Amino acid sequence: METIQGESGARKTAMLPSILSPYGGRTGQTVMKPTPANLRRFAETPVARRAINVVKDKIACMDWQVRVRRGYNGTKVPYAAAKLAALRLALEEPNQADSFRTLFEQVLEDTLVGGFGAVEMELTGDRSRPFRLWAVDGATIRIDETWDGDPAKPRYGQATGKPGKDALVPLLDDELMYVRLNPRSHTAFGLGRLEVAFETVNQFLSAGRYAGRLASNSVVQYALWLNETTPEQHERLIHWWQDEIEGTGKVPILSCEQKPEVLRFAGGTDADLHLQWQEFLLRMIANAFELPPMFLGLELDVNKASAGELADEAFQSAVVPVAKLLAEHITRDLFAKRLGWREFEFVFNDLEARDPMEELSVQTQLLQAGVLTVAEVRAMRGLPPMTEAMHGAGEGTGSEVTP
Repeated sequence: METIQGESGARKTAMLPSILSPYGGRTGQTVMKPTPANLRRFAETPVARRAINVVKDKIACMDWQVRVRRGYNGTKVPYAAAKLAALRLALEEPNQADSFRTLFEQVLEDTLVGGFGAVEMELTGDRSRPFRLWAVDGATIRIDETWDGDPAKPRYGQATGKPGKDALVPLLDDELMYVRLNPRSHTAFGLGRLEVAFETVNQFLSAGRYAGRLASNSVVQYALWLNETTPEQHERLIHWWQDEIEGTGKVPILSCEQKPEVLRFAGGTDADLHLQWQEFLLRMIANAFELPPMFLGLELDVNKASAGELADEAFQSAVVPVAKLLAEHITRDLFAKRLGWREFEFVFNDLEARDPMEELSVQTQLLQAGVLTVAEVRAMRGLPPMTEAMHGAGEGTGSEVTP
């Protein structure tokens, strides 16, 4: 075969030039993402929690399957059925304490909050359960910005907080699944949706606290002006009001030559609560999470006709990208890198079509036109081949069989 010039594929450009990297770091050292500690606290507030759960819970509850990748023939892949069964079992029970949902809910939480979802992947040597998975706090992960692609060199490290040589746990590229949301070329870290909304959430909480104090009358909005009173009379009136009237519910009776005048510092209406400003901030938080404002409780501009379209928009803009990102990481990092089983892939079934009847109609038409076979349609729906299904039903062992 003719040799192609530059076939080695060595990289010439720098991964993160220090002049452009906002996080910097000395050559050969790992760098940590400077994530504010308030991110975790903000994630527990009602509005941020609602935005996170809309995406996280939807993905965690999706039906999923492991199948043979496009470009591979399932009948020619050695032990395909046994490997598929092993992959599904290991994902359903990733470790001694977690299920698929509880494990990846933690990963999705970190991904949405800070753009740093992380999973440790370890091989077991057991053919029926080839790997174990553990969720890792992504905020503790450091990245070697000088990593050159050598699989034998650590790419990541976890800061343990311990002194000395145990301060950093090195991790190879195939030992850690690191899910970056919004990856960029000038930094090794991702950008979480709550990071984008960080300042807006802070302003919204401040506006809410101010409105709460204002509504509970803890913020005085008016003053009493007494004309032509001596300092002694002024001081006596203050003590009388504080000792006899304030908080007692009594009707104050004043007798003086001139009627006191009330000076208001605000309009005394709901406009003082800055409700429109709070609504604007809610819309900005929804934009940061790529959600329609309807999902954060703003339903003023929503009617029955537009609610369905907004729900579809939320699914396509907020849920689908994160779900596909997670599926790609499982396929590439876990199946291909860690196990070396590149002929398999992980997919979420609910991403193909939201409407089950629409999906069924499309598959039926393709089947009638001869574009797809019955076996291909069953594979798309996560079902085993017809022969295996009949064999399992005859023996009473379900739809899956172990070769």
